[in-house]
Amino acid sequence: MAIRQDSDFLPMSEINVTPLVDVMLVLLVIFMLTAPFILQAVKVHLPETSPLAVHKPAPALIVSVTPDGHVFLGRDAIELPALEARLKAEVQRGEKTGAEELVLQLRADTGVSYGRITEVMASASRAGVSRLTFITAALPGKK
Repeated sequence: MAIRQDSDFLPMSEINVTPLVDVMLVLLVIFMLTAPFILQAVKVHLPETSPLAVHKPAPALIVSVTPDGHVFLGRDAIELPALEARLKAEVQRGEKTGAEELVLQLRADTGVSYGRITEVMASASRAGVSRLTFITAALPGKK
């Protein structure tokens, strides 16, 4: 019994370039997407200076808004027109003493309407407060 060697299968003498082209196109797309981010960094040598005088940061004022919409400056209840006047006085006092700009921290309950929060923010803006931060609570289990 002889083994038949005649078959239609011949050794492949060409390289299949389709996978190579696919990989090259993927690499080209990745390069095109990342190149703008790499080119945005401008390398500069910053000048060295002696340390500046240490400034004490101005203490932040805390404005709280309760679920029923009442506004408190620190622990004192206050109406919006009076809040605006107090904040304006604080801003002017800080400008006269040369202190850093006034920082206002807003603590609003989650149940407060958005309109009430914007009223408080508008009062602060009209008073000249330029730095407003929001106080939030961390999610349970997060640090």
